[in-house]
Amino acid sequence: MKGFLLVFFSILSFCCFAQNSSNRKAQSFFEKVNPYIQKQDYVSAAQNLESAVKEDPQFQNAFILLGDVYRIQKKYAEAKNAFQKAISINKNVAPPIIFGLAETEFATQEYDKAKQHFNEFLAADNSSDKSKKAKKYLSDCDFAAIAIKKPVKYTPTNLGQGVNTTDAEYFPALTADGETLIFTRQVNGNEDFWTSQFKNNSWNLATPLSSKINTSKYNEGAQTISPDGKYLFFTGCNRPDGLGRCDIYVSHREGKDWGEPYNVGKPVNSEYWESQPAISPDGRTLYFISNRPGGSGGYDIWKSTITDDAKWGPAINLGPDINTAYDENTPFLHADGKTLYFSSDGWPGFGNKDIYYSRMDDAGKFQKPINLGYPINSFEDESGLIVSADGNFGMFSSNLKDGFGGQDIYSFGIPETAKPLKVSYVKGIVRDKDSKKTIESNVQVIDLTSNKTVFDDYTDPETGQFLAVMPIGSNYLFNVNAEGYMFYSENFELKAGDINKPYQIEVYIEKIKQGGNVTLRNIFFDTNKYNLLPASIRELDLLIDFLNQNASVNIEIQGHTDNVGDAKLNEKLSFNRANAVYEYLLKNNIDAKRLTFKGFGASKPIADNKTDIGRKNNRRTSFVITKI
Repeated sequence: MKGFLLVFFSILSFCCFAQNSSNRKAQSFFEKVNPYIQKQDYVSAAQNLESAVKEDPQFQNAFILLGDVYRIQKKYAEAKNAFQKAISINKNVAPPIIFGLAETEFATQEYDKAKQHFNEFLAADNSSDKSKKAKKYLSDCDFAAIAIKKPVKYTPTNLGQGVNTTDAEYFPALTADGETLIFTRQVNGNEDFWTSQFKNNSWNLATPLSSKINTSKYNEGAQTISPDGKYLFFTGCNRPDGLGRCDIYVSHREGKDWGEPYNVGKPVNSEYWESQPAISPDGRTLYFISNRPGGSGGYDIWKSTITDDAKWGPAINLGPDINTAYDENTPFLHADGKTLYFSSDGWPGFGNKDIYYSRMDDAGKFQKPINLGYPINSFEDESGLIVSADGNFGMFSSNLKDGFGGQDIYSFGIPETAKPLKVSYVKGIVRDKDSKKTIESNVQVIDLTSNKTVFDDYTDPETGQFLAVMPIGSNYLFNVNAEGYMFYSENFELKAGDINKPYQIEVYIEKIKQGGNVTLRNIFFDTNKYNLLPASIRELDLLIDFLNQNASVNIEIQGHTDNVGDAKLNEKLSFNRANAVYEYLLKNNIDAKRLTFKGFGASKPIADNKTDIGRKNNRRTSFVITKI
C-alpha cells in the first residue's frame, strides 16, 4: 500500500496541472473527487470519476486518476483498463502513469507487458525512489512468471468461532505440543491477548489471557511464546517505561496466571522501534524487528543472545543474507532452532510482502531465503506465519471470504520443501516418589552430539509440568534435579524415522537417603571397553555438581553388564568401568573418602536379558548413596 500511495500522490499532483475537460459535466464530476480522496472515501471518488469519463470518453486525466483510485481499492484489472485507456488517448504521459500501468499488469499476471512498461519507465526515470522499486519489480516479474506455473498445494482453513469473531484476530502463537494458542484480538481499537485450548479436535472458546498483561490503556500485540508455553515476549508501545515508541516486553507464566510483564531493556530495546519478537527454542536468542541505525534498509531482523552472566547481549543485524534495502517483518524461528520464517518485500517475489524461509547451516549462518511459493504468496501482503512443531501446518491471519469479519486466523498445510527439520519433545510432570506430590525442579536437556544445552528451566511451581523440544537426529541427555532430592537421568536417542510420537512421562524422584540408587543413563563406553567416551562428560559433571551441593553424601559407583559372554570377564569389565568414573571424580576434586566403586557384572539385572532392550538397560553405570 505504501508504494501505491507514493505513486497515487505523484499522479494526483500531475493531474492537478494537466489539461481539464471541455465537457462541463465531466469537469464538474472531476472537481468533486479531491475532497473524497482527502477523506479516503475511494468508493465515492471512483463513482465521480466513472461519471466524468462517461460524460467525456476522452478525459485522459480522469482515466489516470480513476486507474489509481481503483488500484488503491485493489481492483487491479479495472485499474489496468483505466491506465490503458488514458495512454491510448495520448501516449505522451508522465513516467508515473507508465509505472502505474506496469504495476497493475504485474498484479494481473501479465508479466511480459509489465516488464516492457517498467523498462519504459526506467528509460525516463532511472534515479528516483520509484526507479529502485521498478528495478525490484523486474526481478519479481521473472520470479513470478515461473512460480505461478508451479503452484503449491494451499487450502487455508478457518480456525473457527472458538478463535475468530467479527473483530480482528491476528498474530497467532502456538506451544510446541499444539495445545495452547495465544493471539491478538482488536476490539474497539484496543489490542489484547486471548488464548484458546485445542480439545476434541477443535479450538475451544477463547478467553482473555491475563489481566496482568492485557491493559485498557495500552495495546499489546506482535507476540511470541516459548515452545513450553512459559515465556511470552510481546510488543508494547508508548509505555512509561519504554525506551522508544515500541519496545519488547516479557512475562513468565506463574502457575495458572502470568507474572507482571517487564521491559527487556537495552541492548534489545533502544530509542528506535523494536517489535515482533521471536524466541529460539532454547530461550537464549531473541530475534526481533528494528529500524535502528546499522541495518540494511527500513526494518530489519536483529538478534540478541543471552550471555554467560544471564544478560541480553548486543543486538546483531542478521545481515544481507536475510535483510534487504526494503522491509523485513514477522520473524518466526521454528522449534527446530534452524528454520526461520519471515516476510519481506525485498527478495524476489510477487511484488509486496511475501513469506520466505531460510535454514541455518552447521556454522550458524542463515542461507539464502526461499519464497514459499504461489498461491501462499500473491500480489497482496502476506506476513505473520508461524509453523507447528511437527512442521505439518502453518497459521496466519487474513481477510478471506469465509471469515467471520475483519482478519481471521487460518491454518494450512506447509509445502514439503518448506517444512522445518523434524523435532520431538518430552512433556511431563515431576513428582515426589513417596508422596506423589508435584515438585518444582530443574530440567535440563543437552544435545550430546553438539554438547549444547537445548533446554534448561524449572517446572511449573504449581503443576510440576515441563515441555522440552528436541530436534530429531541427535542423542540427548535428560536430567531432573531438585534441592534435597537425588537427580534423575534419562537418555533419548532420536534417530530420523524412529519417532512416531512425542514422549510423555511422569518423573518420580526420591529424597536423598541412604541406599538411594540412581542409574546414570548417559555414561557411554565402546563395546567391551572401559574408556569413558566424550559424550559421558556432561552427565559426570552433573554428578559432580550433585556431590558438591550435597557435601555430606558418600556414594558407591557401580558397574553392570548384561549376561552375554564370560561372567568373569563381564565382572572385570564392569569393575573397570566403575573405576573410570571413580577416577574422573577424583580428578575433579571429589574427596576419595566419599567414594567407593565396585563391578557387579551381570549379577544385578534390572531387565530381562532375553531382549535387546533388556540387555541394553542392564548395561549400565549407577551409584548408591552409602552415607548422608
